[in-house]
Order: sequence, then structure tokens, then C-alpha cells
Amino acid sequence: MMKKTELSSFSACAGCAAKMGAAALGEILVGLQKQKDPRLLVGFDHSDDAAAYELCGEEVLVATTDFFPPPVADPYLYGQIAAANALSDIYAMGGEPRLALNILAVPESLSKETVRAIVAGGAERVRAAGALLAGGHTVFSDTPLYGLAVWGCVKKDSLWTNGGARPGDALILTKALGSGIITVAAQGELVAADVLKKVYGRMARLNKTARDVLQDHGVHACTDITGFGLLGHTLELARAGGCSVLLDASALPYQAEALDFARMGFIPAGAYRNRDFAASHVEAATIDRALADICYDPQTGGGLCCALPEKEAEACLHELHLHPETAEAALIGRVVERREKYIYLK
Repeated sequence: MMKKTELSSFSACAGCAAKMGAAALGEILVGLQKQKDPRLLVGFDHSDDAAAYELCGEEVLVATTDFFPPPVADPYLYGQIAAANALSDIYAMGGEPRLALNILAVPESLSKETVRAIVAGGAERVRAAGALLAGGHTVFSDTPLYGLAVWGCVKKDSLWTNGGARPGDALILTKALGSGIITVAAQGELVAADVLKKVYGRMARLNKTARDVLQDHGVHACTDITGFGLLGHTLELARAGGCSVLLDASALPYQAEALDFARMGFIPAGAYRNRDFAASHVEAATIDRALADICYDPQTGGGLCCALPEKEAEACLHELHLHPETAEAALIGRVVERREKYIYLK
């Protein structure tokens, strides 16, 4: 069960479930002038996971920032999860994290020991990624917020974006779904300790191994599954690529307990925002409502979802299954020519 700590009272809207909905974000960005520079390879045009800026030669700088309220009660684990989630944006672009800065906002009442544990957890994940933590910025806030600004590097011809999916590609997802639903149920002390340990461990796990394996299999497009859920992020991938996606509901990896909790109504507010944003572009009439809720569930520290040549899918999955970090990876669908809807979940 969830251990009560100073952070427990701040988990009402936690992790990536606190993310602003994609529809509201789109309205804010309407009319915002986009700066043009031939060296800016990726901006915010297609909702990519990070910005990409061409340096000298073939080197590309990849930059991102990510932070959120605590999804767990343990401050050290909170730091690990938030840092892993931020680092994931670099991995989703095919990059290697190099430098990170802390982003930290805490109530004045929070003990120094708790704040120190949050930062220590984040530092551990940065070290595990092989990057350097070089400082940051801290302010007081009524709600705790922690995350990172991260810079990484990638060769230009190895840069992944949302927009490269091609008809005939296979879709692979490297982590199981359901973390948002489990986190909500945990607030009611309804989740067994062994299940929480597994889910929290998944949330804190780096996507480094997944990136390493995928690099060898000709990835055309990639994103990480976080606050907009599987269907929200897959919609972004399909839109950017000008294609449609067929998802196999029976192949989706998810935490088994999440299905029961979804049927009991333990749905994060972010899942409803995701449904409002994506539902008109999704055909899922035959899918159990609880399973659809899992597909809209905002994920914290979710896996990579990539489009790659179908001929590479079997070998890629075999290699992913050799590693404990990516043993949950599954072939979840395929990319097809543009149809009436962007996503067909059957």
C-alpha cells in the first residue's frame, strides 16, 4: 500500500496526469509565431518530444524540459520518476542525454530532508543515463514540482521525429500501460504492495535500453507514451506522418490490475482530457470501455512507441525481449495509408 509521507497530500493530480490537455495546449499555441531557421530541424510544429538544432558537422543538439507534481509518496522515488520521464524525451528522438538542470518548486513547509531526497533521486537517474547534472533553479510553490531540463546529442541521420511513419510500418511499444489508473487507485490504498513496486519501477525505468535496441532496426518515427496516453501520442504520430494507424487491442501490454480499477472508475482526470482531444479521430466502437480508458490513460515514465519497417519487427522484438528493461515490449499495430480516422483500435 502507499506509504504516507509529506508528499502524500500533494498527489491529487499527479505525474503526467497533471499535464495540460492537448486540446487546450493547441488553442494556446494558435497564432504563436514560429521562428524559422534552417538549423532548427524540429520545433513545436508536430508536437515532437524535444527540439532539435543542427550544430556543426552532422551533430544535432536535442533539448527538452519536463516536470510535474509527485505521483508517489516516496520523495526519492518521485525524483527518479520525474527525471526518467524528462530523460525519455531525449531517447524518443534517438538521442543520448549529456547535460541536465534541475527544475524544482516546493512549499516552504516541506522538510529539507524530503527536498534533498527528491533531488537525490533525480540525480541518480541522470547518472544512470550517463549525463551530467550541472545545477538548476528552485522556487517556493504551494504545490511541489520537480523535473529536468535536458540536452542531448544525436547524429543528423539518426534523429527520430513524430513524422516519419510510413504505410506498411509495424508499431512497437516498449512498456506496459496503466500507470495513471494504478496511481489513482493507490491514493485510495487499494493497490497491493507488489503491484505498486512493479508499476513504480516501470515508471522510474530509463528508456535507454529501448533506444539502444531500436537504433539497430531502421526506426522511421518514434515518440514516448506519456501525458496524452497511447491514443493521444499515436494520434500525433499519425497526423505528423499523414497516415492512419491500426492498433490491435488484444496485443496491447498493460498492467492487469489496471483493467479492474478502470472498471471501478479509478480514472485520472487527464484520461478524460485525452479522450476529449482524440476520440473524434479514433474508431474504437467494439472495444471494452475499460480497455479504452487504459489507452487514454496518461502515462508517467511510459515506453517508446516506434514505427519501423515490418521486416525488422520480429528481430527487433526478439532483441527487446532479451533485456529485463524491455521484456514487456509488444507489436501493437501497423501503419496504413490515410483513412477517414487516424486511429482504428480493434
